[in-house]
Formats: sequence, structure tokens, C-alpha cells
Amino acid sequence: MGKMNCSTGLCDMQTMIQCCIFIFFLGGLATISFYKNNKQEVAMHNIAVTLSNAFTNNNTDTRVFDHQEKLSSPPPSSTGTCDLFSGRWVLDNTSHYPLYKEQECPYLEDTFACQTYGRKDSKYLHWKWQPHGCDFPRFDGKAIAEKLRGKRLLFVGDSLNRNQWNSMICMLYSSIPGVKTSGGGLGGLLRTFRAADYNVSVDFYWAPMLVESLGDSPTNHHSDNRIVRIKSIEKHARHWIDADVLIFNSFHWWRSPVVKLLKSGGSLVDDPNQEYEDVDGLSAYKMGLKTWSNWAQTHIDPSKTKLFFMGATATHSRAKDWDGTSKGNCYGETEPVMDDGFWESGTNSKMLSILDSSLRKLKATGVNIQTINITQLTQCRKDGHTTVYRKQWRPLTDEQKKNPGLASDCSHWCLPGVPDIWNELLLGYIFR
Repeated sequence: MGKMNCSTGLCDMQTMIQCCIFIFFLGGLATISFYKNNKQEVAMHNIAVTLSNAFTNNNTDTRVFDHQEKLSSPPPSSTGTCDLFSGRWVLDNTSHYPLYKEQECPYLEDTFACQTYGRKDSKYLHWKWQPHGCDFPRFDGKAIAEKLRGKRLLFVGDSLNRNQWNSMICMLYSSIPGVKTSGGGLGGLLRTFRAADYNVSVDFYWAPMLVESLGDSPTNHHSDNRIVRIKSIEKHARHWIDADVLIFNSFHWWRSPVVKLLKSGGSLVDDPNQEYEDVDGLSAYKMGLKTWSNWAQTHIDPSKTKLFFMGATATHSRAKDWDGTSKGNCYGETEPVMDDGFWESGTNSKMLSILDSSLRKLKATGVNIQTINITQLTQCRKDGHTTVYRKQWRPLTDEQKKNPGLASDCSHWCLPGVPDIWNELLLGYIFR
């Protein structure tokens, strides 16, 4: 081995310089690597903060994400988690509506036969109710008749429930083959429809306040006074208990500032010499529903009878509610209100709360009562009322002849029309 050609000091200096250069090079690489990694971490942190803010800073963004998630999921079942009563009216360009023709239903009452009594427009016949995000079964008369075979449906309540009953029997009449008949009984309190081949009965019982009242006469009930036996219902109710499906309503007849509660022993006649207790309409409505609820809790067997209560319906008596004339009403209206949130001023929200509370309390006792909440879907249909296109039971005054709006009925509905939708929804719940 030869000797190194350098002194010990010189070699040590060269080695030190080389080590420093190598260490500096490694340090540079480490710095670059750290900078890149740190930049990525900062970016990821910023993304995380942005996403966190999107979910936590305000409710609007949360609803947007929820809405997108709902859109990507399959629609709920027709009468499952979907709210069938929240939706909008859509013009139906198919042949589904109307469900029957006015002139082809021999049992259609003159009170609801708008085209027979001169209504010329027909667009009101072709609107369908479309729930938000789902759908419900459309009417199939023969299939429904088969499911109703051997059953009795009974509508109980006022003339709006009779309006719906008349809709139902026209729907069934036009689609069920075989012998069909209609009649009455119990002094006019009971109206009947029979489809003999299917042994189906669809009936209506007049009891506008459910409890006994001055309005119990099916023909002579036009007194402005509301007089009731607030705890008496059995006189009517004994005719209800054999039904397989019971559909009740009672709302409009309680919209009185004062209801007179008849004291025991008195007669249901409008006699100022009788003893009454004057009660405000809201309190009386609550008491009347309590009497009905007690009866239902005692007499309804849920294994045999399905129980339904129809929601209140709109009365479009003030055109200014939808920016119409200050003195106008539903007369002459041919289009719905297209604002889904529209609410007409005649629907009493306090009464709705009483009805809702009463039905919830009844359900809590174990009675399986289902509300068919048609209140919102009727709000927009100012075009669907009978107005003057119906049989007039009293001669019009000269003033009414000059101004037909004064004689307009803005409570009841033309048939075919809006009540057909109520029945489609009702049948969806009966057979869900």
C-alpha cells in the first residue's frame, strides 16, 4: 500500500467540506418535502373547514343537502311516509279526469250538477292533485268494487259530506257493471246506494253537528240559530254501528259566534221561551267532538270498522283573499290559485286546532281514527264551487238577478270535480 499524498490536516479539511455539502443537500431535500406536505395539509384543512361550515353555519345549506339526498332515494309508498295532503294542482292532459260524466250519473243531485244548470267552462274538471315527491293510487272502479264486495261504507255529517258521498256513488256507478239502485229511509236522514252484483252499500246519514241539533231535519234546517243537545248522540249513532267503514265530518255548522245548549227536558225547536245556555262556538265545538269521541271509544271495534274524519274545506267567499274585487267571491272564477301556500280567510284555524286535538286524544285511547286532511288542497280551488250553477230552492231576488254573485254558493262543489279527489285519497287509505 502506498502513502497518501497529503498531510493529515489537509485531508481533515477536505473531509469536513464534503460532509457540510452533503448535509446541506439533505437539508434542502427535507425542506422541500416538508413544504409540499405542509401545503397539502393546509389545503385539506381548508376543505374540511369549508365542508364543516356548509353543514353547521346555517339551516339553508343543510336543507339543500337533505333535499338532494331525498331526490336520489326512491319515492315513498303511496300512503306510507309520504304526506299525500301536501302538494299542488296540476292540469291533467290525459283522459283520467273527469272520472265520470255528469249526464251519465242518474243519481247526481241537482245541487251539484253545474253543467246541467248552465256552467259553460270545463277546465275545472281536468285538474289533478299531485303530492310533493310521491303519488297515490288513481281510481279504478272495478278493482275498488271488488275490494268493497260485501261491505258497507257510511258517510255521516253535513251537506259537504253528502257532496262527497254523491261523488263516490257517481264514481262507482259509472264503472261497476250490474244492477245499481239508490233510495232513502229514516225520514230522509238516510240516503243509500246499492251495487247488487257486489253486495256493496255506500250510504249517507244526515247529522250536521253529529250530536242532536235543531238542524237534524234533512230538509228544514235553515234557521240561523244553532241549538244542540250537546251530550246526546245515540239517537243518530245507533244507525251507524253496522258499517264497515265510517266517514265523518262536522265543521261548518259550528262556525257560529254562539251555540245554544238545550237544557234537559227541552225540545229542539227555535223557541225563545225555552231554557238555553249560550256558549261560544269554539267551546261548543270542542264539547260536541268530545261527545262524539266518547261514543267512538265505546262503540267502535277496530277489528271490524275503519274510522275516518274528513278535514274542513275552504269557502271562497272573499275574492280579495286572492287579489280579486273587494266585494267579489267565487262567482266567475275559472282558475285555481297557483300559490301552494294560499290560505283563504274563511278557514278558522282555531277550529282546526280543536279538531286536530280532539282526534289526537281519541287516537291516544286506542281508537284507530284516520284524518283525511283535505283542508290545504281545497284552499286553491276557488274555481270548483257550484256558485249559481245549481238548482235554486228559493226564487232569486231582483238584486240577486242583477248581481249573481250574491246568490253564489262558495261552500259546495261541482260534480264531477274536487270531491272526486277526496274520494281517491280516502280509498287509498281504506285499502292501503
